[in-house]
Amino acid sequence: MSTQRLAKLIASRGLASRREAESWIRDGRVTIDGEVATSPALTIDPSEVEIRVDGRVLPVEPHKVYYVLYKPKGFITGREDPEGRRSVLELVEDIGLRVEPVGRLDFDTEGVLLLTNDGDLANALTHPSNNVPKRYRAKVYRTPDARDIEAIQDGIFLDDGRTKPAKARIVDTTDTENAWIEITVTEGRNRLIRRMMAQLGHPVSKLRRESFATIALGALERGQYRSLTAEELRRVKAIAEGERPEKSGRLHRKEGYAKPKPKPKRILGRKKRHLAKLNKKSR
Repeated sequence: MSTQRLAKLIASRGLASRREAESWIRDGRVTIDGEVATSPALTIDPSEVEIRVDGRVLPVEPHKVYYVLYKPKGFITGREDPEGRRSVLELVEDIGLRVEPVGRLDFDTEGVLLLTNDGDLANALTHPSNNVPKRYRAKVYRTPDARDIEAIQDGIFLDDGRTKPAKARIVDTTDTENAWIEITVTEGRNRLIRRMMAQLGHPVSKLRRESFATIALGALERGQYRSLTAEELRRVKAIAEGERPEKSGRLHRKEGYAKPKPKPKRILGRKKRHLAKLNKKSR
């Protein structure tokens, strides 16, 4: 087994997040061969030493699980909240394994939220350099005009910098001249959609994330969750490795998918040549 950072190793065994594991190590709750660990950055080979947390031997690594949850409004994506608000993790307690949200959704936003115990995949999907697409549908005050759509596509100046170019289109308008707009971004900044639209003078009244890394809700109702399909997981991993989202949906022969059937033109060509030979002999 290869060496790993101590905090990452503890997190991979389903006991805590990396941040929590780092705190445990600093508090002296972790020992290596009976000696108190001194640094979260310590690199070790778990097959060669005995690691204990609070006196208990570090458990084996659990199998990896991947879920999509329809997050309702009124839930936070963290584990604990000073204000006592409910966590989305209460909705998935029956999974039986410790999972963590991939990224976050605001308290008053609903929609797609991925959950997993695969820390490496989660980190890759939330890393800014991977430009993972997140598609939202928002109800906004007053219908944005062509200049507003162009501004979203080009980038909007916010207090923490200019946004990356995004996709946007008007989906529908209401009788009160408000509108539903679809926006696809590749950033994970806090309350990004709400801040973008407020900057343009179109504050958001309702917001739902329709997809994350091409994964959509399907038939889920609010508060329900399901496992990713094998094809969805393949796409997500491909995107996490840097593959463009539109390409990740294609099937690759190297991954064991059926090869395409031979083109009929070649077969017809052989038949024509064979018939030509027979006609020549019969003359």
